[in-house]
Parts: sequence; structure tokens; C-alpha cells
Amino acid sequence: MFVVTIEYKVDLSEVEPHISAHMQYIDKHYKAGHFLLSGRKQPRTGGVILAKAESMTKMQAIVAEDPFFQADIANFEIIEFVASNSSAELAGLRE
Repeated sequence: MFVVTIEYKVDLSEVEPHISAHMQYIDKHYKAGHFLLSGRKQPRTGGVILAKAESMTKMQAIVAEDPFFQADIANFEIIEFVASNSSAELAGLRE
């Protein structure tokens, strides 16, 4: 399991032109089963993605597809963790 944090490196006005492509990327990875939960930070300085992938290498490859990454307008941090506890609603995500 992975938490991906995104922090914009540029003004929001420079991010906006990439939002549509970013959302297509997000939708693609929900359909592929990689993304479980995502959303923007408050205040709007970036975003957070809860994801699953076979390995850190695979997760890095998925992140490299993000239009924000490709345009070099955001920093990404990928945190791998073992989901050992959860609420009853999320029990299926435990490892």
C-alpha cells in the first residue's frame, strides 16, 4: 500500500492547464485498480493518493505517468506502508 503526496512547485495558475490531463490519469488508475482514494489538499497546495501496486518500482512508474510529474510542476513523495489495521469499512484493504 502507498500514500502519494503531491506538492505544487508553481503557482496554481500554472497548474490549472494540466488539471484535465491529470484527472484523466487519475481515472485511468482507478479503472486499473491502482488508486483507492484521492483528493486535493486544503489549502489547495497539492493532493494525496492512497494507492496499491505490486512494488515501489511499479508505483514509481505509475507516478511518472502523472502529467504534473511530466510537466515538472509538482514534487511527489511515495510512502510505502503495511495496512495492518483499519475501520470495518476498509477491512478488505488490510495486508
